Amino acid sequence: MSAQLLTADLEAKPAAMTALADRLARRDPYAALPSLLDDEPAGILLLGLGASRYACEMAAARMRRAGLGATAEYASALHSLPPGPDTLVVAVSVGGGLRELCTALDRYVEQSAIIVLTDDPDSPVARYADILVPLMSGEEKSGLTCRGHVHALALLSLLGHRLGAPSAGASSDLSLSLRRAANSVSGLLERAPRWLPRAAEALHSPDDLHFVAPAERLCSAQQAALVVRQGPVLPAHAAESGEWSHTDRYLAAVSDYRAVLFAGSHYDERLTEQLLHLRGAFVCVGGDMAGSALNLRYPGDTDADVRLLTEPVVGELLAAHWWAERDL
Repeated sequence: MSAQLLTADLEAKPAAMTALADRLARRDPYAALPSLLDDEPAGILLLGLGASRYACEMAAARMRRAGLGATAEYASALHSLPPGPDTLVVAVSVGGGLRELCTALDRYVEQSAIIVLTDDPDSPVARYADILVPLMSGEEKSGLTCRGHVHALALLSLLGHRLGAPSAGASSDLSLSLRRAANSVSGLLERAPRWLPRAAEALHSPDDLHFVAPAERLCSAQQAALVVRQGPVLPAHAAESGEWSHTDRYLAAVSDYRAVLFAGSHYDERLTEQLLHLRGAFVCVGGDMAGSALNLRYPGDTDADVRLLTEPVVGELLAAHWWAERDL
């Protein structure tokens, strides 16, 4: 594992996303779903750990907004939805957590329909699958599964659409959203020599780093914080934009609080006013906020699906930058 390997993994993101878009335009990975389910499932259980669970939480929330009974659960939880023909189980294997996933799936095998998202068809978790969906993220030599996380987001969004949850973005064609996001990621990568040092300098603090995002895209903040903890091994945390005023605000009062704000919440203005009043600082991604040390925009940053698939790369590039500095 190294900063150079992480950078190489991130540089391969646009091509991998485009390849996934091409694959989805030709073949529906959930084509067997109607034959697997006799009726709409009463419960949809999404299982994962770490980056996988973050993606599951996003997908479950979208499904619930469409009236589906979806729950995202830690794969390590002792109890969740009961097994049976009315429960659809979706297991996401991105990175680690195989032991926990297999233990959880043991409770559902031969009782519930199981969909498994993984890039390793020989993985133990793949043996539980009634439908096996390849992530198509490829080998990530840094070990941080940044492409895997975004591909899981895309494929879970597509599953939601197949089950009746409409797209949150401007287009109902996920392959189009993937292509637009790939273009945006490519632009952020190309412009990184200009914006990345500025953002890193603005976020420098002797205290912990924070990533803040709306509830609908909290996974962006969670993924960014995770990669910063894994790569450069820096303390980093995720917070929800509206809740920030009731939780992290108190941390900002007693620390040199620095944050990356993924824009789009109704509560962004309240958050930033309070943070600046407490002498904190922030970088805004996907919006223009008064008082921001840097407003980082990209094409499509007003579209919910493009944001979801694009913005994690900002935190991941910051992680690579700090990791490279640490290794000097």
